[in-house]
Amino acid sequence: METIRIMFEHLNWANCRILKTLQTTDGENQKQAIRLFSHILFAEHVWFTRINRINSTKLPIWADVDLEACVDLVEENNKNFKEFLTTKSDMKLDQFVSYKNSTGKEFSNSLRDILTHVALHGQYHRGQINLLLRVDGMEPINTDFITFRR
Repeated sequence: METIRIMFEHLNWANCRILKTLQTTDGENQKQAIRLFSHILFAEHVWFTRINRINSTKLPIWADVDLEACVDLVEENNKNFKEFLTTKSDMKLDQFVSYKNSTGKEFSNSLRDILTHVALHGQYHRGQINLLLRVDGMEPINTDFITFRR
């Protein structure tokens, strides 16, 4: 369980670094970068509702929002997952969570796999954001886990 908690601390740290960068830069690809960033945050929110057995089929996963909405989502997601992870034991990580995706198709995965997916999903898209920053002539933001742990 401690590893998953650390992964979510890293997730929030990396989200905050990307958010700060997007708030202080403005390039040709800014809109696309914000769209990718908000997707990370919306996906985190959707998965949080799923693991709490709340219907998420109507929640957005892709939407055009401004950075202020991203600020709120970063804070809300961090608060939700931090509280959630302090109440779970290792034994409960292997329980299965059933949910419907945005098209209504049913799935079931272990809580461990869902939390691992959430922690890793954002890193993929933060890499895409960093590529857009580089294309705009900016230095990519280091969100590597090993940097977080230093």
